[in-house]
Amino acid sequence: DFKPEYKGQVELYLKWLAKHEQQAGENPPIALLLCSSKDNEVVELMELEQGDIHVSEYWLQLPPKAVLQAKLHKAIKEARLRLGVGDE
Repeated sequence: DFKPEYKGQVELYLKWLAKHEQQAGENPPIALLLCSSKDNEVVELMELEQGDIHVSEYWLQLPPKAVLQAKLHKAIKEARLRLGVGDE
């Protein structure tokens, strides 16, 4: 499960990478946290997706088809709202 305290730890890693490993001409490092679950509201409040830390969920096995379809439809609806695109 994603925990808010991960943000500070990952920011420290990213700053270390930028200072000690980043080469001239390279883009700043980014982080992708793969968690078994995440609370989208917490991620949004922490403004993680707007910065260099991204959080995503992973599955050890595919959920039932109905659950997968529901998650897909929810993701599409949220993306359309963010982009200001109506249902088509």
